[in-house]
Amino acid sequence: MAIKKGDKISEIVLPQISGSEYSTKKLIGQNYMISFFRFASCPFCNLRIHQLVNQYSEFGIGFTIVALFDSPLHNLIKHTSKHQAVFPILADEENKYYKIFGIKKSVIGVLAGIIKRFPALMKSMFVYGNFPIEIKGSMLTMPADFLIDENGIVVEAYYGKDEGDHLPIEKVIEFSKQEPENK
Repeated sequence: MAIKKGDKISEIVLPQISGSEYSTKKLIGQNYMISFFRFASCPFCNLRIHQLVNQYSEFGIGFTIVALFDSPLHNLIKHTSKHQAVFPILADEENKYYKIFGIKKSVIGVLAGIIKRFPALMKSMFVYGNFPIEIKGSMLTMPADFLIDENGIVVEAYYGKDEGDHLPIEKVIEFSKQEPENK
């Protein structure tokens, strides 16, 4: 079942690449984004993490991103630590939250992403070295992004149509600068 605008999000608790457990409970009172990715060595996913890290200074004060990957922790550490993200990157190897959020899988989405986003795929692999050699997780998982307000309510639910389709970064930046109503 898909999550939609107006739904209240329950707490997410998962291991993060730093080695500790992370809980979204600490985000109560601030706006944030939950972003679901594919497997850890996915070129499109690593390109998006790279973009989020590079543009993090453009986000509003107190805003954060919670990135979830469909991968075991050891594999996630291997493929995402290089980004030195200032936001949590979490391993949901059992797909617990992927199921709760209704994250989709699609063969057509994978093929469409390769065709539609071929230049981005090549950039990720040959400029940034993100080769999908070690696939631990589903290749069919589609990305999804959720903008969450300070009360844990979904302001926007965006389910990607292909393997590289995320909520436009401009929308994320705009939302990040909105002042929580509780402040």
